[in-house]
Amino acid sequence: MENVFDVLKERGLLAQTTHEEEIRELLGKEKVTFYIGFDPTADSLHVGHFLQMVVMRHMQLHGHRPIALVGGGTGHIGDPSGRTDMRRMMTTETINHNCECFKEQLSRVIDFSDDKAIMVNNADWLLNLNYIDFIRDIGSQFSVNQMLTAECFKQRLEKGLSFLEFNYMLMQAYDFLMLSRKYDCKIELGGDDQWSNILAGMNLCRRKDQKQVYGMTFTLLANSEGKKMGKTASGAVWLDPKKTSPYDFYQYWVNVQDADVIKCLKLLTFVPMEQIREMEKWEGRELNEAKRILAFEVTKMVHGEEEAQKCKATAEAVFAKGGVSEDMPTTVIPDVAGMGVLDMLVKTGLVPSKGEARRLVQQNGLSINDEKFTDPQGVISPDMIKENGMIIKKGKKTFHRVVTE
Repeated sequence: MENVFDVLKERGLLAQTTHEEEIRELLGKEKVTFYIGFDPTADSLHVGHFLQMVVMRHMQLHGHRPIALVGGGTGHIGDPSGRTDMRRMMTTETINHNCECFKEQLSRVIDFSDDKAIMVNNADWLLNLNYIDFIRDIGSQFSVNQMLTAECFKQRLEKGLSFLEFNYMLMQAYDFLMLSRKYDCKIELGGDDQWSNILAGMNLCRRKDQKQVYGMTFTLLANSEGKKMGKTASGAVWLDPKKTSPYDFYQYWVNVQDADVIKCLKLLTFVPMEQIREMEKWEGRELNEAKRILAFEVTKMVHGEEEAQKCKATAEAVFAKGGVSEDMPTTVIPDVAGMGVLDMLVKTGLVPSKGEARRLVQQNGLSINDEKFTDPQGVISPDMIKENGMIIKKGKKTFHRVVTE
């Protein structure tokens, strides 16, 4: 069986490793327990987390055992990595609710049956810690001078880093120590912004238990311009169908830039590399087919094959045939006749604000029932509401229907 390390490397998923040769040898000779942490900052995982889930699935398919660690404890503090300000403080009830939401979403991609993977909550060991004992036992192993050189802290020092957040690295390092002791966990994986925290956990295991453990980070999901993917005008692309509909999720991937589609196929799908290498030769309209494959494969993993087929059929009806599908994104606005076009756009969720709506209209980016709408002061007239609703087109590819009941 091929070594999963080679698979991850070939697909461009790996960013950094603490001991490349040792890790590759370890993954090739034994079943390894590893972990990835998910802090409950919202009640749904998003596209950035999905990349981590794909890595877990690759590892699991090659015989290794994932631990999905939900941060019921660390969620009380908040990870400062990649942040310019402190995270919003959450109640215990909110944190617990968010952790529960993660379980269902992770289970769509990771097989938790028969102990093939386990889900653990770091609240089990963090919430009952005695602070004095923890600082004496764990805090004494950390150098403040070294911590301040970590990238996750450096970028926060200018605006101010709270002592609360300064503890986060200790907590995450302690997670690795506990998982090593309880489950013989040997590798921590995470996004490349977690490198400093992973090193801290690895060093803590070595100092406290004289045990060699390892760390790997994977590529952050970014487009060809270096910007994080998974954001739209109306916010993050969520895995929860109530927050981002399956159709909007599908359309997000259909609409990726030409320069990003091959990279996304490698990072986010299980399409064989031989097939992807053939797609690398595609140009122009052929790349649209690659985008449809990407959209279908990712939607299938997150929402199931039936939902993916439905999204594909809806997209074909709306785009290829220029028609209307009952499954296309729809907003019910009973009093839409007489409503200002800017208010209507905000109500559909196509734009987050009236300012964005005004820019869309002024830049000729809005069509209603196949006719350009260019007046930001305009209102929706009764004759715009057809038998099958009012069809709004934002830009070239985003369609939405408004109905009155």
